[in-house]
Amino acid sequence: MVKPTFTVAMSAALLAVVLLACLSVAYGSTVIPIDEVLSALARATGLAPEAVAGPIDRIVVDLRLPRAILAIAVGAGLGVVGLLLQTVTRNDLADPFLFGLSAGAAAGAVAVITRIGDAVGTLTLPLAAFAGGMCATFVVLLLIQRTRGHGPERLILAGLAVSFLFTALTNYLVFSGDQRAAHSVLFWTMGGLGLANWQNIGIGIAGAMLALVYALVRHRKLDALLGGEQTAESLGVPVTQLRTVTFVVSSFATALLVSVAGVIGFIGLMVPHIARPLAGPLHLRLALLSALLGAGLLLGSDLLARTILPPQELPVGVITSSIGALFVIATLLRRR
Repeated sequence: MVKPTFTVAMSAALLAVVLLACLSVAYGSTVIPIDEVLSALARATGLAPEAVAGPIDRIVVDLRLPRAILAIAVGAGLGVVGLLLQTVTRNDLADPFLFGLSAGAAAGAVAVITRIGDAVGTLTLPLAAFAGGMCATFVVLLLIQRTRGHGPERLILAGLAVSFLFTALTNYLVFSGDQRAAHSVLFWTMGGLGLANWQNIGIGIAGAMLALVYALVRHRKLDALLGGEQTAESLGVPVTQLRTVTFVVSSFATALLVSVAGVIGFIGLMVPHIARPLAGPLHLRLALLSALLGAGLLLGSDLLARTILPPQELPVGVITSSIGALFVIATLLRRR
């Protein structure tokens, strides 16, 4: 039986995502009235074929709409990835940053910005970021294998080591590379959705769907881990294999998400903590609510980043990190 709290939370989160998506399309450096937004969407979908498209149509259809869709996908994906990592490591602070996944993707992107350039067109940056994220994953798994340990503490230590390694590599590339690219590097490493277009939003959607579908398919095995490793093993769950596969899936999804949106922090850490009191500890409901809350959080953060300092645009990571810091402080004070 579905708890009323969960139903209300899902309905409220879905309504918030729809509302924030509409505001994201309407507001920015230039405010577009809602009726003009609807007219532009009608012309784009062929519902008003007799009307002539104008510059507002390009802003709405080609710039802001794909950006809103990408924000939903990336936010949902990071929220679910944070949930998966916190479950398999039994660490409430686990998120993609902790395991070097974001650091590896950042190093790949910075290498392109400072050294290579657009060698294979507009997909050069996403491909390099994806390759960097998967390289970090490979190094973490190699370290675990070489140390002959698969426990959560080994995974966390290996992830921290790889995170420091790739962060150092990123700093070296920034310092020794083309200084004219420093602004682009800074904006990308702090996260942003300014690269969103109809060609690359599919990458973000694929990353979000991978994490969400995996969480829903494996929800019973993930639930078994809540009772501890011995309990899960007694229920027939191969804990070591589940932890490794979950980490690889989370890495793959994170690499896809970071490759189109940059390094956006704290969403994967905050969202599961917000969702658990509303959905309960079981992963079927928890994954669905985490996806919606992550989407709403990133939509709201991106809207604030675009409107708080017009006509400039702040990196969305500045907003999410500020919210995350306040969230952690509030959590510490509440549990004092």
